[in-house]
Amino acid sequence: MLQEENTDIQEIIEEDIWGSIVDFLNYGFHIPAGENTIHLTIGLLLLLIVTFVVTSFILKVLRRLFTRKMEQEDKLKFISIFKFIKYLVYLVVILLTMSAAGINVTVILTASAALFVGLGLALQELFQDLIAGILIMVDKSLRVGDVVKVDGKVGKVFEIKLRTTRAITRDDKIIIIPNHKFISDTIYNFTQNHKITREKVSVGVAYGSDVQLVSQILLEVAREQKEVLKNPKPLVLFEDFGDSALLFSINFFLRDSFGDPAIKSAMRYAIDKKFREHNVTIPFPQRDVHFYPKNPLPIANPTNNNA
Repeated sequence: MLQEENTDIQEIIEEDIWGSIVDFLNYGFHIPAGENTIHLTIGLLLLLIVTFVVTSFILKVLRRLFTRKMEQEDKLKFISIFKFIKYLVYLVVILLTMSAAGINVTVILTASAALFVGLGLALQELFQDLIAGILIMVDKSLRVGDVVKVDGKVGKVFEIKLRTTRAITRDDKIIIIPNHKFISDTIYNFTQNHKITREKVSVGVAYGSDVQLVSQILLEVAREQKEVLKNPKPLVLFEDFGDSALLFSINFFLRDSFGDPAIKSAMRYAIDKKFREHNVTIPFPQRDVHFYPKNPLPIANPTNNNA
C-alpha cells in the first residue's frame, strides 16, 4: 500500500508538477526554418538572463581578487578591461543561446571571420600595448616617479595608462611611450631599485700635474654640493692615461637623478674655478710634429712652371 502511494506521488511530481514546469519553459515561438526549427521560448530567455547574471558575478569576483593588492588608481584602470571581457563573454553566450535555439550561427561566424582577421591584424599593436600595460601594473616593473631612458631620452614617469605611459623630459616636454616598448625593448630605469643613483663628472688634467692635489680638489667640489649625498661618500677614480691628458672622474650619489645635468654643470664650474686657483691645467688635444731634413722632398718653383 505504501509503495503504491509513493508511486502515485512520484507520478504526480513527474507528470503534473514537473510537466507543468516543462510546458511553461517550452512556451514561446517555434518557427520552422527549413529542416530545423527555431525555438524562442521562456526557458531559453531565463537561461540567457541567468547566464548573464552568473557571468557578471564571476567577473566581479575575479576582478576583486585580481586587483585586491593594487592602488585605487590602478583598480579604476582595470574596470575598462573587465568591461571588455564581460562584453566578449556576453557575445559568446548570445551565440551559444542562438545555437541552442536552433539558429545556424556557423553562417554568422564564417561571414565575420574575415572581419575578425582584419581587425586582429590592425589592432595587433594595440593589444600588445594593453597586455603590456596589464603586466606593468601587476608586477610593478614601472611606477609613477621612476626615471627612465627610452630611445635616448630621459623622462620621469607621471602617468601609467593601459595603452601608454606618459613621462616628462628634462626640457619639460611630454613623451608618450607605447607600453609594449617596456616589454620588447631594453629600457633603462634609473630608480627601479631605489631613488639613489650614482653619477660622475669626468675631467682631464695636463701631464705633470699633481694627481693628489687633483683628487683633493675633486673631492672638495663634491662635498660642497648640497645635492650630493654625504653617504655613500664621493669617490675619485684615476681612469686612464689619455693621449693629451690624465683622465680623472669624481663619482658621487644623488637622490634626484632627473635633475643631475644642472648638478653636474655646477660641479664643472666649481672644478674649473678651483683648478685655476691651484694652477691645474685642463689641456686641449695637441700633437708634436717632427721634421727630418736629411732627405728633403723637392719643392717645385711656381715661377719656373709659369715660364
